[in-house]
Amino acid sequence: MFDWFTSQLPRSLAKWDKQIKQFAKYMAGGGLYFVVGYAVFALCYSGFQWSWFPSKVVSDAIGWTLNYLVQRLWAFSDQVHLSEMQHASRYVFIESVGFVLDYLLIGGLYAIGITPYIGFFISAGFFTVWSWLWYKYWVFPETNGQKAAGKQS
Repeated sequence: MFDWFTSQLPRSLAKWDKQIKQFAKYMAGGGLYFVVGYAVFALCYSGFQWSWFPSKVVSDAIGWTLNYLVQRLWAFSDQVHLSEMQHASRYVFIESVGFVLDYLLIGGLYAIGITPYIGFFISAGFFTVWSWLWYKYWVFPETNGQKAAGKQS
């Protein structure tokens, strides 16, 4: 499907073929995280009547797990040159930073009367760009086939 899509692009974009495919896969993983996370949040928040914070924690734990698997095993699978622990550690670190920013954003919006359901969409817009840059250049860095210095997998 991705090959068909990118074959329809003008020749001037052909040099971007790999990046476009990778970004489409990244967006599929992010979409999975968002849809599953949103559904779990809705179930906990509206269905079980939990407060927004524990509902969001449960939805993120499930979403992050699914997202990591998609990003690591599919979207960035061709530029994996660190050990699995290094990738996982970097992912957990950057998602922890994102976690704090995300909760401040959604909590701040909630405090001024904006529902967490809308906050999810606002946050998703920001984190689409944030995560793409961190995943591509730090969590799953492209090293031109070279292992990181002194690292064995």
